[in-house]
Amino acid sequence: MVETAKNNNTVWHHATVTRERRAQLNQHSSVVIWFTGLSGSGKSTLAHALEEALHQKGHRTFVLDGDNVRHGLCKDLGFSDADRNENIRRISEVAKLFVESGVITMTAFISPFREDRNKAKELLGEDFIEIYCNCPLEICEQRDEKGLYKKARAGIIKEFTGISSPYEIPQKPNLSIDTGSQSLDTCVDEVLAYLEKRGLLKQ
Repeated sequence: MVETAKNNNTVWHHATVTRERRAQLNQHSSVVIWFTGLSGSGKSTLAHALEEALHQKGHRTFVLDGDNVRHGLCKDLGFSDADRNENIRRISEVAKLFVESGVITMTAFISPFREDRNKAKELLGEDFIEIYCNCPLEICEQRDEKGLYKKARAGIIKEFTGISSPYEIPQKPNLSIDTGSQSLDTCVDEVLAYLEKRGLLKQ
């Protein structure tokens, strides 16, 4: 894991263009929609479909995708518990910056450990919306186009979530969506309904 150290010579710079002014310009709030679930549970698919729906409604959005982030920001990290912790810590900090920028941010990461998700929630506060993509392991394996589960069960991939590494199910997610049996459109509609109920979208 990459170690981080505080620099006492740095201070937070407060910009004149505030989050509130950005929200006024955008005509909607900013928030982090944190999708969590097993590999193959539909996190990325749902996040991108939701982004498309929000974009068509005139909202400013961005998806932080697990695979994409590991190509750049977190390319130095592996899949040990410590590296997974650091991966989620970095994403949480990036998501916080995106919220300040006025963007509705969706994260699509397995984020298997409850402690890491709780830390993200502590950092983001009320801006953190946890959505559990509830999909049985057997269905996730059936959807496995990359063959990752097969490799994990063969011992080729070590520390694979759901097989040789644990996934800790959220205890009190803001929303639990049955991505195993419901259609993608239905799942998107559930999230939109929740966001509208919270008063986060354009009226």
